[in-house]
Amino acid sequence: MFDSTLDYYDQNAADFIARTIDTDLSALYAPFLALLKPGASILDLGCGSGRDSKYFIEHGYTVEAVDGSCELCKIASKYIGQPVRQLLFQDLDYIGAFDAVWANASLLHVPSHALPDILRKISDALKPNGILFASFKHGNFSGERDGRMFTDLTEQDLIQIAEDASGFEIVYTLVTQDARPGRSDEKWLNAILRRRHYP
Repeated sequence: MFDSTLDYYDQNAADFIARTIDTDLSALYAPFLALLKPGASILDLGCGSGRDSKYFIEHGYTVEAVDGSCELCKIASKYIGQPVRQLLFQDLDYIGAFDAVWANASLLHVPSHALPDILRKISDALKPNGILFASFKHGNFSGERDGRMFTDLTEQDLIQIAEDASGFEIVYTLVTQDARPGRSDEKWLNAILRRRHYP
């Protein structure tokens, strides 16, 4: 993740949380959780406010929450009632630890050329046949926007990146409108990928 992106979240943590913490993502939670057993282990990768971690914890899942922003880690830790680890994507060091990884609106800050390597690290963190949820702004833009690095993707882009990462197969993709008030003109690419199991 670019330093400018981390600086943005450290400097605007309170405002970012105020704008996102009440967003209703139940339509995205449902297909993700439908693939998991009760009590499954989830890595919330780029947890932001801790909103999604809190939902998963309250529904009986075991959650490890991480974020690259020091300020977001502090706030999210208080919100979910457990430590949040400060960790950059490129420093992921879990091996076969999770049934699922939830990366909602977080991997979109990774430059497209670096995504295959990050996906390989996520694959390493998953158990065999583990699943990954990831979401990106829908489109072809790549660069800095509003003080942060963004990589927008189309379905075909994501399929190619998943193939380059060699370890994931795409279960499904869904393009949705932004769930935040006043942002319905923005589109999101949501995807569930499964780690391939090699005997």
